[in-house]
Amino acid sequence: MIKTINGIQIPQSKMAQEATELVRDTESDLLFHHSSRVYYWGALAGQQRGLKVDAELLYVGCMFHDMGLTHDRCSCDKRFEVDGANAARDFLQGYGIAPQDIDKVWTAIALHTTPGIPEFMTPEIALVTAGVEMDVLGIGFDQFTPQQIGAVTGWHPRPEAFKEEIIQAFYDGIKQKPQTTFGNVKADVIADKEAGFKAGNFCEVIRQSRWPG
Repeated sequence: MIKTINGIQIPQSKMAQEATELVRDTESDLLFHHSSRVYYWGALAGQQRGLKVDAELLYVGCMFHDMGLTHDRCSCDKRFEVDGANAARDFLQGYGIAPQDIDKVWTAIALHTTPGIPEFMTPEIALVTAGVEMDVLGIGFDQFTPQQIGAVTGWHPRPEAFKEEIIQAFYDGIKQKPQTTFGNVKADVIADKEAGFKAGNFCEVIRQSRWPG
């Protein structure tokens, strides 16, 4: 059965179906259902804002946004956001998607943990972040009806312990490369899990640079 809410549903194209299968096979249940909810929140937010969005591009952006946390797509030296963006790019290239559209999805994933910027960019970029912020942080929660929230969480369950489980999932995906969290909200995740963690400091980088003075 196709799950539809306010006329919004997961795209039924071959590309979308294969994106679902790939993410389902790669991510944990926690991340898969989280990413699926992110799509619905993002699409509903776009509807509320009167934005015209390419549903397929939005779907791929939402579904791949946490792929960089997985063992299969994790690099040793890049931010997990970049790993996920690269995974989405590789996937989309196999379907002949226009480079400018691939760039939208890449940017949407790369910036989804950078508050205050995506909202001013193209709808596909803005709405990936809007969906993530709703599902993880509860930003915009009151803009959704109880019926909408009940439907989406019924299709893609949000565990009672989701708050702690998603923090743990973030940590598990980035703990081997803490240097990649410099200047990013994920530094807070490592600090929460590791008492002795010292986040990189922007001012220290300036003062310790090779420039004289």
